[in-house]
Amino acid sequence: MVLVVISILASLAYIAATEWHAALGIVVLKTLPVALLAVYALRKRRVDLGVALVLSAAGDALLGLGKTWFLAGLIAFLAAHLVYTFTFVRRWRKPRFGVPAVAVILYSAALGVWLIPAAGKLAVPVGCYLVAITAMVVSALAARFPTYWVAVGAVLFLISDSILAIRKFRMPVPYASFLIWTTYYAGQLAITLGAVGGARVSRRRT
Repeated sequence: MVLVVISILASLAYIAATEWHAALGIVVLKTLPVALLAVYALRKRRVDLGVALVLSAAGDALLGLGKTWFLAGLIAFLAAHLVYTFTFVRRWRKPRFGVPAVAVILYSAALGVWLIPAAGKLAVPVGCYLVAITAMVVSALAARFPTYWVAVGAVLFLISDSILAIRKFRMPVPYASFLIWTTYYAGQLAITLGAVGGARVSRRRT
């Protein structure tokens, strides 16, 4: 758990750096927290989870480099969601597609109708990304884990990306940078701890 603690501290350092408008090392600070979670997952032999986190860390780095790299960062995160979806689908045992899953689908559809027309040349990539993250969240909600951490983390991830997209394509959001990062990192942390813990429980039962 040492890596997780260091990851949390790095996340707090990133928040402090952005609030103080510190430029030196900001991309590194933005990349480090999730990269450490990836190392933690790989050390726990969760290769699928580790790959998704590595792709997410790459997305963090690319987005941190500025607007020029936005599309590349979007693609990295889209790939991460595909890996996450594969990871969660493997945990399906008579999957539960209840009210939360339906609510997520309806929310994403409404968000897409509102956002995509404003995305201009990025309309297609943004639409594909929205489908991918929606599939990831629904697959997490339907998966069987011992706790709800993975599902909560996936929803937080969706909230983070929603705020980011609203700020970028539609209108300013108060405290957007803080809200985007805290919901994003909390989501990644919850997914990681929930998935790694779920793997431990499965091994004990077998």
